[in-house]
Amino acid sequence: MSERPGEFVIEADRLTRRFGALVAVREVSFQVPRAAIFGFLGPNGSGKSTVIRMLCGVLRPSDGRGRVLGADVAHDAERVKRGIGYMSQRFSLYGDLTVEENMHFYGRIYGLTRAQLRARKEDLLTLVGIRDRLRQSAATLSGGWKQRLALACALIHEPRVLFLDEPTAGIDPVARRDLWDLLFELSGRGVTLFVTTHYMDEAERCSLVGYIYLSRLIAYGRPDELKALKSVTPEGARRFELTCRDPGGALLRLKHVAGVQDATLFGDAIHLLVDQSVPAATLESAAGEGTELRDRPPSLEDVFVALSRREAAAT
Repeated sequence: MSERPGEFVIEADRLTRRFGALVAVREVSFQVPRAAIFGFLGPNGSGKSTVIRMLCGVLRPSDGRGRVLGADVAHDAERVKRGIGYMSQRFSLYGDLTVEENMHFYGRIYGLTRAQLRARKEDLLTLVGIRDRLRQSAATLSGGWKQRLALACALIHEPRVLFLDEPTAGIDPVARRDLWDLLFELSGRGVTLFVTTHYMDEAERCSLVGYIYLSRLIAYGRPDELKALKSVTPEGARRFELTCRDPGGALLRLKHVAGVQDATLFGDAIHLLVDQSVPAATLESAAGEGTELRDRPPSLEDVFVALSRREAAAT
């Protein structure tokens, strides 16, 4: 099973899933090329996991079409499953087995011979850096090490596409950074990654991003493309970052300035979206002493907040 040159590794074409009267996913379309890191974001209950289940061949679409590695997810589900790996948010390996036993178990499930398993285990122990914990039971691993083991088991059969459902939820920042370093290395090896996350800094690291809201995909593209959308920074508006001596008090005052469309606190700075007609002096006066004002490009968080508010207003 392989994609033809010039084709996409993952394709969703008006993918839809209904549960009775509930439409969990509505006409979602996107394409992911080989070795890309596709970040799939959206609020809880928006349909992210349902999309993954359909693309993994676990849940049949009610309408539309999905293809992974050239195989139709509805009609060639078993072919899809053989070519992909999956890593869930919750640790789902066997806690009473050791690290090595878990790897052997999943290798045998995928039909690896002893020689193949031996070679894959050596490669993965080097990749995920878990060699010194081979004899440790999985249940006693910390959150970060559990994710490393889960990643190793998901990769044991050398899948060319890896689905990761909130892989860094609940682990510390250092473990998060380490896991993303592993994902970058996998992408460099040609593995295509489909990652769901709620962290905006992780979304910024993706080569492609999709944002699903109330079952509909409302944004899809490179991060820089999404930040340039006119609906993110409307015509006649500007974005600023403001620092001052009393950011908490300044935030309350700035929200009542005419022409301030949005104001929110980021650390000790205030991020503003204001009409271009509002003079800088007006903002500085409202903020108080020690104010510094500078232009700020939109972030992905700005993108998703703006698009979500637009959709909420429309519905």
